[in-house]
Amino acid sequence: MKKILLQILFTCICFNSFSQETIIRYLSGTDKDHTVQWDFYCSGGRHSGTWTKIAVPSNWELQGFGTYNYGHDKVKANEQGHYKHQFSTENWHGKRVFVVFEGSMTDTKVMINGKQAGPIHQGSFYRFKYDITDLLIPGAQNLLEVIVDKTSANPSVNDAERGNSDFWVFGGIYRPVYLEVVPETFIDRTAINARADGSFLMDVYTRGLHGDETIEAQVKKLTGENVGKPFSIAANLNQGHLELKSNFDDIQLWSAEFPNLYQVAVTLKSKQGAIHQIREKFGFRTIDLRINDGLYINGAKIVLKGSNRHSFWPETGRTLSHAIQVMDVKLMKQMNMNAVRMSHYPPDQDFLHVCDSLGLYVLDELTGWQAKYDTLVGHKLVKELVIRDVNHPSIIFWDNGNEGGWNTLLDDDYDLYDPQKRTVIHPWERFRGTNTKHYPDYDYVLKSVATDQDVFFPTEFMHGLYDGGAGAGLDDFWSLMQTHPHGAGGFIWAFLDEAVIRTDKNNTYDSDGNHAPDGIVGPHREKEASFYTIKEIWSPIYINPQPIDKTFDGRIPVENRYAFTKLSQCKFEWQLVKFPSAQSTTTRAVVTTAGKPLPLELMPGKKGVLDLNLPKNWSQNDALYLKAYGPDHEELFTWSWAIKSPSAIPKALISGSNSAIVSTATDKELIVTCDHIRYYFDKATGYMEKVSKPNTDISLSGGPVLAGISTSLNTFTYRNLKKEYIVEADYQGAGSLHVKWTFTSGQSVKLDYTYSQTQDADFMGITLNYPEEKITGMKWLGRGPYRVWKNRLRGQQFGVWQKAYNNTITGETWGYPEFKGYHAEMNWAVIQNKESAFAIYTDNKNLYLQMLHPALEQAALPNHNVEPAFPSGSIGFLNGISPIGTKFQPAKVMGPQGQKNHNSGEPVSGTLWFDFINKY
Repeated sequence: MKKILLQILFTCICFNSFSQETIIRYLSGTDKDHTVQWDFYCSGGRHSGTWTKIAVPSNWELQGFGTYNYGHDKVKANEQGHYKHQFSTENWHGKRVFVVFEGSMTDTKVMINGKQAGPIHQGSFYRFKYDITDLLIPGAQNLLEVIVDKTSANPSVNDAERGNSDFWVFGGIYRPVYLEVVPETFIDRTAINARADGSFLMDVYTRGLHGDETIEAQVKKLTGENVGKPFSIAANLNQGHLELKSNFDDIQLWSAEFPNLYQVAVTLKSKQGAIHQIREKFGFRTIDLRINDGLYINGAKIVLKGSNRHSFWPETGRTLSHAIQVMDVKLMKQMNMNAVRMSHYPPDQDFLHVCDSLGLYVLDELTGWQAKYDTLVGHKLVKELVIRDVNHPSIIFWDNGNEGGWNTLLDDDYDLYDPQKRTVIHPWERFRGTNTKHYPDYDYVLKSVATDQDVFFPTEFMHGLYDGGAGAGLDDFWSLMQTHPHGAGGFIWAFLDEAVIRTDKNNTYDSDGNHAPDGIVGPHREKEASFYTIKEIWSPIYINPQPIDKTFDGRIPVENRYAFTKLSQCKFEWQLVKFPSAQSTTTRAVVTTAGKPLPLELMPGKKGVLDLNLPKNWSQNDALYLKAYGPDHEELFTWSWAIKSPSAIPKALISGSNSAIVSTATDKELIVTCDHIRYYFDKATGYMEKVSKPNTDISLSGGPVLAGISTSLNTFTYRNLKKEYIVEADYQGAGSLHVKWTFTSGQSVKLDYTYSQTQDADFMGITLNYPEEKITGMKWLGRGPYRVWKNRLRGQQFGVWQKAYNNTITGETWGYPEFKGYHAEMNWAVIQNKESAFAIYTDNKNLYLQMLHPALEQAALPNHNVEPAFPSGSIGFLNGISPIGTKFQPAKVMGPQGQKNHNSGEPVSGTLWFDFINKY
């Protein structure tokens, strides 16, 4: 009997404790992977005119209904979606029940059991709720009906969110819907200001107070351990809200580097006991925008390294999942980003929770893409934005619209709900001591460094359309940013390619031409080359890797670009490696020795020299790798250096053959036979035209020619020496080129060349031709695995790489890394093909390999800023390559690395070895 009474008592205590918390009952699913089927009727477009089922949450276009529209479409569909869903309720006597919508596009009318729950909500990206207590039938089935108009009845809502916006415009209930059950007297919301000095202030908003209650707060660690003592305040019916204050010692501050979180339990009490309790996570930190100085967090100057992020997944539109939120934040952190801008609307609440816990500074944005909400609806939406997001320590600025979408009458609304009084900015404009100009060119930044007094952080820069921008030009820009006395960083446009999978077009990708393939990652987060460029340039442990030469002593200059992290809180590891040969079946390097540098302490912002503590025989290896880890044990970057000169490689190719070298000449053709392989030369051009092996031909032809320079054959000579056969050609014109082929029995064919030119050029070097349709892949020793541009060389690692042929167009198809393009620091390359694979070796440590010509985008820009110049030949060996521009700017205005290659007229020489003998 005693045992039964104890069980009853325990049940009552548990129920009473549970009843003090807010009850959440989901009516929809929670995310894209967990949905609930509701009855649905679409008024127009696909699958319209009949009642059926739809997954909630979702955008109805992605579920096969209605019509797709991008914001720039002049004619837009205006479907209406009708939803019905039955749900049961418990006998919630003495409770208030709210129905909560996290996001619905666009005008949303909500009815419970045939009665309207409240005013129609306007605005697609905001949480709203209705008190439906008096509309419910207790303990019975209830009917929820929702009518969603894709286009708003308010013209300003359409202008701000849909009218000409540069993003997809969808319809539907795309975020979760749930019931929120609270006591009659309850805590509605809180707004916290917890500062770096340990001071804590919390505005508590309540409903239904009688006047004899108290509000008590207890700060806790996330583990539940109390921090300090509880503090409280008595209810006051004459105040709109209650303020709780306290101070704490020895607290851990929140920053993007150390995202330390706490929680506060807030309890509403009467004389009879606890009535209602809520918990809020928060962080102690202070934001300080110092005019004519910079941005400070917790007293340390901060440089924002961020990207603009749309809430998007190709199969489900704006309906996401917790896994996607975590993946996106982790990808940004992998790029060494510390910030993200919400473009151009508030994200899912869960994304902000992830930014809080993993550490990103956030710019939270009211929607307004080059158009603004009217003041009446704007007041409501600013309130909904701020009261939902105010307690997130990750949020450091409020963005009042974007690029002209600023209703200035709303600028002071944010402070009404935010006790932290975060700075409100106008992205693209000088406002309140900030300069957030979009897409500044290099000269603008250069002048800004010298003259600008406003805190400078472009909220959009380095536009990443296709393969342009993002990482290209960032090296030059960031070098200037480091010298800006009032620089606070910037935000790259954009994080991802916003390509939707069209359910009306056989599930093909659609990024609306060149409007939305702007990402550093693809729609499913495929990594482009710029991902790694950004990762290197924005590494908080910064190393400028100079080539290893005879003076290298194992000591490397290093800079600590963290704001709060000491170098001793990071970890370094190095490896000495040897690479497999071109004939090997593996690309994996062999680690011969590994170790750690000698300890070095550097405070944030300081420079020093890292002694790797290498062994004496380090120079006998092929390459050196140095890996750095942050205080979170995640890799910051792996730097790599070639140790050996490429000229040492071809010596290992001698096969021991002593067969005679034979030549045959006609009026038009010279044929040289060496090691049973015939080499064909056109005597009119001097070009090699074909290589013929006993069992197959190799279609290498048309060169070498001087890349991009018009020349004509001056002399063509050939002679048989005692152990060698020499073929030489000399060309003159806008430049000069001399080539010398040397055939030696048992060795690779040697090509020596010397050229000179006086005009600056997009590229310089020599090229030959090989049919694209016969190429199946390539393997090379050099920087990889991605292609490079003249102004995007960072991020690639020295090693042996293998790529199968693809025709990937960055931003339109996503088979990364792209096969075609320029590849840096080539030592050797194997051209894999349908005829017979062959290898090319070089003695030039800084040679670029050109592999074919990237295909033109289907929606190529008329200005061709992001379609750089390529030589006419299909395979090139180049000393200089072309840069790439951005959507809005040619490469030449983006910095020194974006200029053409300078030619002084001095001769440039090189040597290549072509191996057609060995099997690859």
